[in-house]
Amino acid sequence: MSSSQPPLPVQPFDTFFVRQVEFSDLRKALRLGAADFVKKPFLSMLFGLIMALFGLVFIAGMMVYDQIWMIVPAGVGFPLVAPFLAAGLYEMSRHYQLNQTFRWREIFAIIFKQQRREFGWMAFVMLFVFWVWIYQIRLLLALFLQWTSFSSLDGLVVILTTTTNGFLFLGIGTIVGALMATALFSITVISMPLLLDQEIDFVSAMILSVKTTTTSPLVLLSWGLIIAALTFIAMLPFFVGIVFVMPILGHATWHLYRHALGKREAKTAAG
Repeated sequence: MSSSQPPLPVQPFDTFFVRQVEFSDLRKALRLGAADFVKKPFLSMLFGLIMALFGLVFIAGMMVYDQIWMIVPAGVGFPLVAPFLAAGLYEMSRHYQLNQTFRWREIFAIIFKQQRREFGWMAFVMLFVFWVWIYQIRLLLALFLQWTSFSSLDGLVVILTTTTNGFLFLGIGTIVGALMATALFSITVISMPLLLDQEIDFVSAMILSVKTTTTSPLVLLSWGLIIAALTFIAMLPFFVGIVFVMPILGHATWHLYRHALGKREAKTAAG
């Protein structure tokens, strides 16, 4: 008998339903996320450390290879790819909610298994949007700053804040970035923890995520702004704050997902 188990059947879209999300639910999610963080703080911080190191290596690589212009879009794009790295945090919170004990090896094993599930396709979507964002910024850079040279971060800041083309680049880039970030947030805010938790195809997960956002648009978009603001603040002191902030946000996202999305009871054949 083979030791491998057949995959569970993919659940239909109408298995799930969306609940209204209130601002009080955001506060509760953050409170529960902080509570999850302190249960196994070193393991949670390990995921935060991986995110921080990823950011530092990325920024250092751009500076070494004289790609200073990419620091701006990378700073915006980093919070967009972070949910994929938070898979381990979702799994930890899932165990806490079920009152299950676990070891760190089990968490990493679950993360590794996601490459054979729909989670991997969702990660591909996120990375694709991220690279589109990078190339959009490069296009805007060519349009507005084509005659301008800069070889350091200080030079880039001066150009962006003291020239007309720099202001135009920042303004239009901010609008384009905000639209892409909103779209990406809408399709991932619920879909990432959902794909980790349930057997569902990634397209249905994205639709449910968008439906969650449109059901409570002000609250969910506020949640996106909270994530962006806290992440940006955490990035400022050489990504040190990422080690603490991202794990709490990851755990909180799990609890928000569990509140926002419900599952219908399966109907019996007699019913």
